[in-house]
Amino acid sequence: MQQESRVKKSLLNARVNLIFYFLTLALSFFSRKIFLDCLGADFIGLTGTLGTLLGFLNLAELGISTAIGYVLYKPLFDQDKEKINEIISVFGYLYRWIGLIILFGGCVLAVFLPLIFPNTEFEYGIIYFAFFSFLVSSLIGYFINYRQTLLGADQKNYVVTAYFQTANIIKVLIQMASAYYTGSYYLWVVIELTFGVIYSIILNWKINQVYPWLKSEVKSGKELRKKYPEVMKYTKQLFVHKLGCVVQFQTTPFLIYSFVSLPMVALYENYTIVMTKISQLLSTVLGSTGAGVGNLIAEGDGVKTQKVYWELMTIRFLVASVFVFSIYHLLPLFIELWIGKEYILSQYVLILVLASFFLGLVRGTTDEFINGYGLFYDVWAPFVESILFIVIAIIGGSLWGLEGILLGGIISTLVIIYGWKPYFLFSKGFKLSVWQYWKVLLKMMSLVALSYYLVSLLLDNVIKFEYSCGWWNWILYSIIITALIFVVISIIFFISISEMRSFIKRFIHA
Repeated sequence: MQQESRVKKSLLNARVNLIFYFLTLALSFFSRKIFLDCLGADFIGLTGTLGTLLGFLNLAELGISTAIGYVLYKPLFDQDKEKINEIISVFGYLYRWIGLIILFGGCVLAVFLPLIFPNTEFEYGIIYFAFFSFLVSSLIGYFINYRQTLLGADQKNYVVTAYFQTANIIKVLIQMASAYYTGSYYLWVVIELTFGVIYSIILNWKINQVYPWLKSEVKSGKELRKKYPEVMKYTKQLFVHKLGCVVQFQTTPFLIYSFVSLPMVALYENYTIVMTKISQLLSTVLGSTGAGVGNLIAEGDGVKTQKVYWELMTIRFLVASVFVFSIYHLLPLFIELWIGKEYILSQYVLILVLASFFLGLVRGTTDEFINGYGLFYDVWAPFVESILFIVIAIIGGSLWGLEGILLGGIISTLVIIYGWKPYFLFSKGFKLSVWQYWKVLLKMMSLVALSYYLVSLLLDNVIKFEYSCGWWNWILYSIIITALIFVVISIIFFISISEMRSFIKRFIHA
């Protein structure tokens, strides 16, 4: 019954995430148009820059929420309410200190705002008002909303998503009306802050409903912290891992600018915008199993854990393969229709972008199980990955331009994420030989190659779809290609991989 509960919760998280993803995506197109027309590109750029500055301050949090989530899996499985209260108290204490650090950093940063915006058309009154409003909204999460981590660890993140996204949709609608009828910058910011407070009140009311026994005490967190030293240990380890990801993400545009050109940064970003939206879509569905994996590992059944690992890996591999094939055929046509043929990059760049997308999506299963086992102590790995990326990207960028820079990310990912991480998980988590991983992975890669070959033959010799410019033709073309590759890969995987069959059976009976 516990297994069925995990599946049902994962599906519920996925459905809620998916619904709100499309709602917010549709709303974002309309709202941005109105905000740009009524408030101006300068104001939108100002709020975006302030958000980025505060985002750097929030790096202070890296790791703690994930560490707490891992520590909560076992007591949640055992329904040990006393221990859960203690851990949340420790979390509240640590988050309060992080909030104070961010508050101090924000006040220091505020001193330099005139230097950051030296030639702005805005009065410094609106700049400071917006900055401190955003800062307060951010601090609410550290001082008041910290208990929402329990919902995520308990596979009830759909509660957070539903309340947060509903509040966000209503907020944006009111901001759109405000911008259209008044054009007031101050009112726009006031609405932003007001809904941060409203969301916090409603969320904490809901948490009290779901967990009426939750009585966390931030003051006692200081003493209880000594009882749970693993929290700080895991936090320090996770900080290093996540910092490595941030370094790579922030470095890529700079390297493209340095070794290619500033216009190429914009051309590349056109591709990354599309890929990011697709990645977010898939993450809302495939990423809903993280807490369920932690709960499964806490159960202690190694055979069942390994079985679920391969089921999730198979599904990720299938989904990633379908999207890579479809995007390869559809993205250049989309770019041409969207912004013009002159913005299409070379086929080699497209292949490298898709390789990075594929590797980033498939790695998710191994990452979830590494988090579930608490295997964070390989702190050397992100350093080696970052160094490999920078060295290869610099050499590749100087020799081959954009293609060489993208190779840096792909090679560093292959070495650490697909070389070291599976070995780490299988040897320390599953207590198995990593050769099982490579054997199954090579089998799936062969099946995908066969599927690609068969679908290409069908497209060239049987279906022979004549594509002509226009959105309706592109939509029809995308439906044909995506449906065809999905059906072919699904049939081949179903026949050849037992984990595919067991996953479908589990899905049907959920």
